[in-house]
Amino acid sequence: MDRVVLVTGGMGGAGASRTVEQGADTAVWLSEVPVEQIETGKFYRDRKIIS
Repeated sequence: MDRVVLVTGGMGGAGASRTVEQGADTAVWLSEVPVEQIETGKFYRDRKIIS
């Protein structure tokens, strides 16, 4: 199964609420978790499903 991560632009800069590392953490984590442990079609933040 392919994994796709989409990120929109224009959300960074001096007013960003997270560092680059914090922002990338969940995407990196999702790329390493076995597919069987991920609910597809969901949005994740801080390694948790948010919707």
